Amino acid sequence: HYQKSCNMFSARSHLARAARSATQRRSATTVPRYGTEDQMKKEAIEHLKARISKQKEIEKGNHISHADELAEMTKWIKITVLIAVPVCVLSVAKDLFLIDHPHRKTGPEPDYMRIRKTEFPWECEDCELFNGECWKKCREEKAAEAGN
Repeated sequence: HYQKSCNMFSARSHLARAARSATQRRSATTVPRYGTEDQMKKEAIEHLKARISKQKEIEKGNHISHADELAEMTKWIKITVLIAVPVCVLSVAKDLFLIDHPHRKTGPEPDYMRIRKTEFPWECEDCELFNGECWKKCREEKAAEAGN
């Protein structure tokens, strides 16, 4: 039983190694086979030529020249300056000048707008922080109480 599992493990590792080597793009064989010096030089030169031609083939498929990259960059700079910047400026101008922003209505608020569980932690407990009219009225009332 042990020998059978070892053989299965060995077969699995062999298949995994074969799969990895099948997907490898480069060869690790860089040393020429033994032979005469001329044969070894010839084989090394052939190997280098094959590697160079393979690299040229790879670069030919996805290589973009510097001039093309510069032209593409210039195109996108022009698009940004001529389209995106004016669109941003016009949208800000539209928001500032053409759209009426809703503000708080003047006059007393209905009772349901002033329901609070706790008071505010400042001297005028019933006033919101930036409600100037309420603060003015509260301070006048406190001054009147202090004067009496």
